[in-house]
Amino acid sequence: MRVSHSRHLRPGRAAAAVAAATAIPLLLAGCGDNGGSGGGTSAGGVVNLTVLTGFTGPDAPSYQALVKQFNATHPKIHVTMTAEPWSAIGQKLPASWATGQGPDLATPSSDPGSIFTYIKTNSVLPLDSSVGTGPNQIDSAAFPPSVKSAFTVDGKLYAVPANMATLVLYYNKDMFAAAGITRPPATEAEFIADAKKLTTGSGGKPSQYGLSLADNNTIQMWPILQWMNGGDIVGQDGCAVVNSPASVAALTRWSQLVDKDHISPVGQAGADADTLFSSKKAAMEINGPWAAAGFRSAGVDLGIAQVPVGSAGPVTLASTVPLMVARTSKHQEQAKEFLAWYTGKTAQAQFSKLSGFPPARTDLDAASAGNPTVAEFAKALPHAKLYLAGQSNATRIDTDVYVPLIQKIERGADVKGAADDAARTIDSLTGCHKN
Repeated sequence: MRVSHSRHLRPGRAAAAVAAATAIPLLLAGCGDNGGSGGGTSAGGVVNLTVLTGFTGPDAPSYQALVKQFNATHPKIHVTMTAEPWSAIGQKLPASWATGQGPDLATPSSDPGSIFTYIKTNSVLPLDSSVGTGPNQIDSAAFPPSVKSAFTVDGKLYAVPANMATLVLYYNKDMFAAAGITRPPATEAEFIADAKKLTTGSGGKPSQYGLSLADNNTIQMWPILQWMNGGDIVGQDGCAVVNSPASVAALTRWSQLVDKDHISPVGQAGADADTLFSSKKAAMEINGPWAAAGFRSAGVDLGIAQVPVGSAGPVTLASTVPLMVARTSKHQEQAKEFLAWYTGKTAQAQFSKLSGFPPARTDLDAASAGNPTVAEFAKALPHAKLYLAGQSNATRIDTDVYVPLIQKIERGADVKGAADDAARTIDSLTGCHKN
């Protein structure tokens, strides 16, 4: 699953290799002289903070621009941000932080649920002492509720959002016009009707698909189709609901649209789905802000709209990356000051302008008003949900259960039976003893 962000980060692998080479000395240098992690203090009393991230893609300059702005306005703190592939961070950071080594701050993974790994080892610093609305405080009340909830465990805030994204409906205006469709679908019924109408070809071999759905190596699209009608994967009590009547009804409807009506190819990875839409062989795709520039550069006459609304009301998927402080950082107060500034109004407005992502705050409508693309993503923030939020085994639920479930039902498996099997496995992973 949480290859999710690699959809927009993948192009930066070459840069990541360079970044990795430079990051290792920083990590080693971060073996503090008093046993703590992170950077030291240079002549003149300037505190050096090290930040390790996985932002290796086209959006990397936007993060570096924020760091440059912070350094220019905080003469007593100097932040150095480096980037490595998420896989490298995932291999090294848990041990580094658990033993008091490594950077002062880090984005441990593109998976919000990764914070549990560091909470279990007591290697991440709670931020509550710096939460508030005053100067140099982290205004967590301004975060989207789903994000604040995902980063709060046992009443303690352990991370801030390093970025924020929502998914919208991309559509090809030329293909819509050719099919005689005058506006994007607003409801699930219109969504289905348009997907069928825009699928052309014969003999179960479309020459054009109405929708480009992916089921692996991408940010998840299928949960949105369940949420539209009140379904979900795991309930708030930690027990599976992927086999609830609402979930089974939604999964049955959409799997049959793929398997029987051929509105989308089966078994696409995220890159495949993007390529299909970019090459004008699919009329719609659900995707995030990182995709807009690529679709436009491919010559798609691009339309952007909110995800169509089902019986459960407006909903879409949110994506965010946690940014955390090492418990053993020698400069915890300066690290929290950086997070307060990074998530403040000025920095978030600037980041949104530079990156095209919506701000990670719900009180910055004006910041996105001048950019229709950003405004569309920001509009979805109030009803956006994180995938498998709060589940410490989220990665296993996704890779071992949910992705295989979708891949089975796309190929005609009995939905109720497959969902029941998935529910039993999910309950074994979450420790649910309801059944």
